Amino acid sequence: MDEDFPLIATVATSAILIFAAAEEEKRKRIWTRNWVKRREIHGAHNTLFQELRFEDRVEFGKYLRMMPCDFDYLLNLVSSKIKKQDTIMRCAISPSERLHVTLRFLAGGCSYSNLQYLFRIPKQTLSRVIPEVLDALWECMQDYIKTPNTAQEWQAIEEAFAEKWNLPHCVGAIDGKHVMIKAPAGGGSTFYNYKSFNSIVLMASVDADYKFTFIDVGCNGRISDGGVFASNKFIFDARQ
Repeated sequence: MDEDFPLIATVATSAILIFAAAEEEKRKRIWTRNWVKRREIHGAHNTLFQELRFEDRVEFGKYLRMMPCDFDYLLNLVSSKIKKQDTIMRCAISPSERLHVTLRFLAGGCSYSNLQYLFRIPKQTLSRVIPEVLDALWECMQDYIKTPNTAQEWQAIEEAFAEKWNLPHCVGAIDGKHVMIKAPAGGGSTFYNYKSFNSIVLMASVDADYKFTFIDVGCNGRISDGGVFASNKFIFDARQ
């Protein structure tokens, strides 16, 4: 029995290695589905995106809520932050495609499940890509929305409203938007609004040229417009 032990151990080890290799091969086959592998041929970034970009700029604007030149500008800002390295297993999703799917997510209100078929990117991957791109956009665009903080800056906005819109003594146009969310666990009816869905409120102010001068996001949807207006940081700062 003792003499046979090395042979038995060798056979058992070989069987384990063969089983592990088979499982790994099975995992790889499931890991990348065939329709996902054809992303570079049939995915929206290399088909619909290119067609709209070069053939119909108006529809491109409706599709991503911006013109191609604006897309290129954003891509130039965030490209270095969202670029990934290729591996021996697969090619990384390009910065352009990462930005494209993120903007489509924002513009169309599509779920990850719907986007995965349009872009041929699994929803598990999208759940990592989109937050990463959003973080990069936030970091790169910190200085693009600036609330006036001097009397001269406020006066310039007031003069523009008076000249362009015949609205004297106006320093901003304010409105809010209910952004639909999934109710947080244990949230009860805190986020349930008068439109009969759960939301957080985005309140924004723009100048006479439709440029944002202030944005406040996060107030729960149950609060009234007046409550949102009274409690946001913009009003709080003005009282100081």
